[in-house]
Amino acid sequence: MIAYFILGLALLAGFILIGRWFVGADPKVVARALRWTLTTLGVVLVLLLIFSWRQALIALLPMLIIVLLQSRALRQRIKAAAGPKPGQTSEIATRFLKMTLDHDSGVMSGEVLEGRFAGRRLEELEPPELAELWRECRAEDTQSAAVLEAYLDRTQGEAWREAAGAAPGGERAAAGGGPMTREEAYGILGLEPGAGEVEIREAHRRLMQKVHPDHGGSNYLAAKINQAKDLLLGA
Repeated sequence: MIAYFILGLALLAGFILIGRWFVGADPKVVARALRWTLTTLGVVLVLLLIFSWRQALIALLPMLIIVLLQSRALRQRIKAAAGPKPGQTSEIATRFLKMTLDHDSGVMSGEVLEGRFAGRRLEELEPPELAELWRECRAEDTQSAAVLEAYLDRTQGEAWREAAGAAPGGERAAAGGGPMTREEAYGILGLEPGAGEVEIREAHRRLMQKVHPDHGGSNYLAAKINQAKDLLLGA
C-alpha cells in the first residue's frame, strides 16, 4: 500500500509539472505529447488494476483530478490556436443597420433595417444613395452613422466624404443604444455563448488585426470589439 501511495505522489508531481508546461507549449507539440501521455497512462492503469484495483484507484485519484482540470484548459488552447472555422462572421446591429464582418476575408457587408432604403443591401446601393442614407443616419442615430462611415471608409476610402459633405477624419462619436449585452458581445466576436477566455482573447486579437485604425480599419468597430472582450472577461 505504501508503495502505491508513493507512486501516486510521484505521478501527481509529474502531472503538475506537465500541466505547467502545457500552458506555454506550442499547441501541436502539446497535442502530440497528450497522445503519448494518454497511451502511457492507459498502460499504467492496466498494470495497476491487474494487481489491486482498489489500491490503484486510491493511488491514482490525485493524478486523475489533475488530468481532468488540465484537459479543459488544454482543449481551449488547442481550439483557439487552430483559428476560426471557415465562414465565421461577426455582427453589429444598430437602429438603421445590421453589419457583418467576414473573418476570413475581412469584407464588411450590411443590410438597411429602417428608413427609405430599408430591406436593401449596402452593396446594392449607388454612391448617391449611400450618401443620402448616411445623412439620414446622422440626423436620426449616431451609432448607425458611425457604422456606416466605417463601412464607407473601408469600401470607398475618403472619396465618399467629399461627395456626401462629410468632414474628413474618423467616425462621429456613437452615443446611446444602451449597454452591450453578453449575447451581443459573443456575436461581435463571432463566438458561441460560453466560449472560454482563451477563445475570447484569440478572437479579439484576430478581429483587431482586421479592423484596427492603424491597419486602415475603423475606430468605432475597434471600440466595439474591445468593449465585447472586456464585457465577457469581466474587465
